[in-house]
Amino acid sequence: MENFSFYAPTYFDFGKGTEKNVGKLVRRFGGTKVLLHYGGGSIKKSGLYDRVIDALKEEGIPFVELGGVKPNPRSGLVYEGIELARKENVDFVLAVGGGSVIDSSKAIAAGVEYEGDFLDFYKGRAEINSALPVGVILTIAAAGSEGSTNSVITDEKTQTKKGAGSDLLRPVFSIMNPELTFTLDPYQTAAGATDIMIHVCERYFSNTVECGITDRLCEAVLKTMVYETPRVIQKPDNYDARANIMWAGMVAHNNICGVGREQDWASHHIEHELSALYDVTHGAGLAVIAPAWMKYVVAIRPERFIPFATEVWEVPFDSINPMETALAGIGKFEAFLKSIGMPSTFSEIGAKKEDIPYMVDKIFSKKEFEGHYVELGREDVTSIYNMVADI
Repeated sequence: MENFSFYAPTYFDFGKGTEKNVGKLVRRFGGTKVLLHYGGGSIKKSGLYDRVIDALKEEGIPFVELGGVKPNPRSGLVYEGIELARKENVDFVLAVGGGSVIDSSKAIAAGVEYEGDFLDFYKGRAEINSALPVGVILTIAAAGSEGSTNSVITDEKTQTKKGAGSDLLRPVFSIMNPELTFTLDPYQTAAGATDIMIHVCERYFSNTVECGITDRLCEAVLKTMVYETPRVIQKPDNYDARANIMWAGMVAHNNICGVGREQDWASHHIEHELSALYDVTHGAGLAVIAPAWMKYVVAIRPERFIPFATEVWEVPFDSINPMETALAGIGKFEAFLKSIGMPSTFSEIGAKKEDIPYMVDKIFSKKEFEGHYVELGREDVTSIYNMVADI
């Protein structure tokens, strides 16, 4: 295990009806005027919007609001949020939604405190040294942004999807009521589950040895998702299953499963080009790319795929032909994704084979290799794209 620092100060308020505490929590963490940030009309239809407003008013906390966040959050709305926050002198950003809303809120929080273009953080041109506090009311279990240091934004001018990270972007509090996810449709539920699982896989497939505790944590989260996801698709209001998935999403991405080890992230970066170009749901794009990545790299580095198969998917170990064990685990993962309704090909997500060179060029515009478990070059990534484009 490698040396590491781990700082995760987020206060989690988990359980039924916890959204009613939002006013008190904003006040507790220093907010005196709030930018309320959210997506479409779902929080208004569900009544969540009214409950949030009532809780803020009860504490005497003024607010301004900015809706309209879309999946794969856009830079244009972030600029609008920064301008509004400065104009209204807000000192707290409250995200009500899923990962896209939270990521957009984090970008606004950092941008308000920065004199330059907030995209500098996402292009690696500047570090985040100051940010407004962000609070969260989570409505989708998927991205894990409610407990993470990360934010991903799509630059609308270049159709580039990039991430930024800082401990200053960890939400100061996250309200997590599993009941708020009851109305998610099966597709969004499955896409969120896929995102959670690949967040773990990006950490699990590592070249760092002797990380037994984090290996077991990763396997536990993956096994939980394998068990709980079909249950919520069958019965959307299964509170206990939703609760386990919601907490798994946070654990998968606050990096407790990744400390002390080299991480990969090739599947995410390869998928980001799909969701930036075609506006694909991120989890659905990962369902296409991650199994293809696995099938490509297993021939080069099979070691980690064997415990993935035996511990997560309960594949018996074939001591005579260990590669068969590794391949069987990948096969079970791919079959699981199909069973919950996830896509596996370009055609299913509207991607085009002729765009592969363009996407590869974007990935390698500033680097020679992608990923860490196996370093991938341009030809490798092209092959991975082609594996799911040729089907």
